[in-house]
Amino acid sequence: MSPRRSDSRERMLRSTMTLLRVHGASATTVDRVLADSGAPRGSVYHHFPGGRTQMVEEAVALGGDLVTGMIETLAQAEDPVRAVDDFFARWRSQVEDSGFRSGCPIVAVAVETNDDAPQLARSAGQAFARWQKAFTALLKGHGLSEERSRRLAALIVAAEEGAVVLCRAQQSTAPMEDAAAEIHELLVQALSDRPETGDGTRP
Repeated sequence: MSPRRSDSRERMLRSTMTLLRVHGASATTVDRVLADSGAPRGSVYHHFPGGRTQMVEEAVALGGDLVTGMIETLAQAEDPVRAVDDFFARWRSQVEDSGFRSGCPIVAVAVETNDDAPQLARSAGQAFARWQKAFTALLKGHGLSEERSRRLAALIVAAEEGAVVLCRAQQSTAPMEDAAAEIHELLVQALSDRPETGDGTRP
């Protein structure tokens, strides 16, 4: 049975994310999205009247939302360090399972100039901001100050994204493992330095 036409939009967005991860933004063309998703050509401007730019922008937003949701789910754990460890572990698995071909769709857009479509850079920036906000909330909820939580959140995201790039370039998970280990130690120290509450415990 062929996919329902109403599924075309979702399939195209998922395909756009996949192509961004593997090929980068410039190489993610409408033709490639159609070939990968199996969607009919006529559905492109029906679902995305703004064409390729709208398709990429929405795929970046969707990818950002998916990772934000993952962070928020991990953050439900009682141990914030474990939550961050799991975040790095998931990225490690994704890169390794793809044979070091799959990166981050947000970075794929962020690193290109996109002078003719500045909204793509804004969409990428907004995605990263949501990740940082989620990590900031996690760390602040475990007793770190707003400022320290914000700085550490930025470092976590920067370390993970940089490690993804290094893993792909070096065809190794070692950069992700090294980044995860250093972030782990930093968080353990930061949390151990929290001021004690009135009853002699830490929040």
